[in-house]
Amino acid sequence: MNTLLYSLRSPTGAFGHWRRESAAIVTLALPLALTMLSHIAMVTTDVVMMGRLGPQSLAASTLANHLYWLFDMFAMGLVGAVVPILAQHLGARRFRQVRRAARQGFWAAAIIAVPCTAAIWQTQAILALFGQDPDLSRAAQDYLRAMVPGFLPGLWFIVLSGFLAAHTRPRATLVVAILGIGINGLADYALMFGHFGLPALGLAGAGYASALVSSFMFLGLLAFVSLDWRLRRYRLLGRFWRADWPQLREIFHVGLPIAVTVLAEIGLFTAAALLMGLLGTASLAAHGIAVQCCAIAYMVADGIAKATMVRVGRAVGAGDHGGAARAGWAGMSLGLAYGLLPAAAFWFLDSAITDLYLEANGAESASVTAFAVSFLAVAALFQIADCTQVTAMGALRGLKDTHAPMLIALAGYWGLGLPFGAVFGIYLKLGGEAIWSGLAVGLMVVSGCLIWRFRILSNSRRAGKMAEIAASALK
Repeated sequence: MNTLLYSLRSPTGAFGHWRRESAAIVTLALPLALTMLSHIAMVTTDVVMMGRLGPQSLAASTLANHLYWLFDMFAMGLVGAVVPILAQHLGARRFRQVRRAARQGFWAAAIIAVPCTAAIWQTQAILALFGQDPDLSRAAQDYLRAMVPGFLPGLWFIVLSGFLAAHTRPRATLVVAILGIGINGLADYALMFGHFGLPALGLAGAGYASALVSSFMFLGLLAFVSLDWRLRRYRLLGRFWRADWPQLREIFHVGLPIAVTVLAEIGLFTAAALLMGLLGTASLAAHGIAVQCCAIAYMVADGIAKATMVRVGRAVGAGDHGGAARAGWAGMSLGLAYGLLPAAAFWFLDSAITDLYLEANGAESASVTAFAVSFLAVAALFQIADCTQVTAMGALRGLKDTHAPMLIALAGYWGLGLPFGAVFGIYLKLGGEAIWSGLAVGLMVVSGCLIWRFRILSNSRRAGKMAEIAASALK
């Protein structure tokens, strides 16, 4: 018994391994999560500045941003496949493959940017198909056309940030992102309102500011990678035009299911918003508040998921299948533990949260507040499932297992969660709480299935076959 207790407490014992793995994930996840939160800060800055242009500009920017993020998130999901690929190369000490994979990540970004930017360029025509106001559609198109030059640099920034995350060195990404917040605010102020001798471009000025910031963030991170003595040896831009078709195919093979999964989740919330619109303005406004709260909480869970993906990938590359399993379970445990925090906040601080978004006067505000409080109560359960499923997804991506999780997400989100919400919320007239309950049910099922899949792949009796199982997903 004494020997067992010593083994658990020892730095080299079972508990010591779990403690070190959890600490490594937290250390890596913290700057990644703060980087994601910095993007929320930039979006908030844009919204505040656009609000000063008037309701018309704010409404046009809302339409534009929904369309832009649809394409941008899809593209980011695709190039996000670079992270587990790089992590496995580093774990296996295949350093020559690191530059090739990163280079093909740049190529993949350029390839996917072509159809995405072509579609964004036709924003007015796309919005017209959905019956949107012509004046708003025209203003949205002017705004997004100004943003288009920053689309590809933004994707290249994602590739470089993934390169640094795979090396467990994400702090430079955080520093550049924080600098980007300040530059974004200054550029918005100058280009939207005509300060510092520049013309007042209005909404288009916000688009140019976003393109400028995306380009700055990419060039800033590229400068760091090129100058850092431990990273410049890769010479990432060396032989840039030399193709590596197997690496490029692997990025698309791993990345396209990730991109589809991201679209499925974005589409789920878009569809839920449309259902809320059938229930009235108050329900839709309350839904917006609840979604924004969940989005902020999600950023930290996403940081944990990315850190878990890196740790699992590096362990698999090194042939340490027990370490890969440990990293996955530690990440999911941290995701679950973190999910309890926003869940408790939504449950016990619901009114205080809604007061941040609404002034507590008027019958309309009171109605929105009441709905938002009820949605946040359901979102408390939603958070536990969401934080667990995103870290489970990260663990599986570390194995480069993306096709089965994509199918699980599609089935859970669209085959279960959304129909549940539509039937109970709209058809049976149980209201917005039922729609949010549908989202929660779908996420709980997805979370359970992803955990079950990781358990199969990391079962101790099959630990020696983990790499083969993961590799078979690529064939």
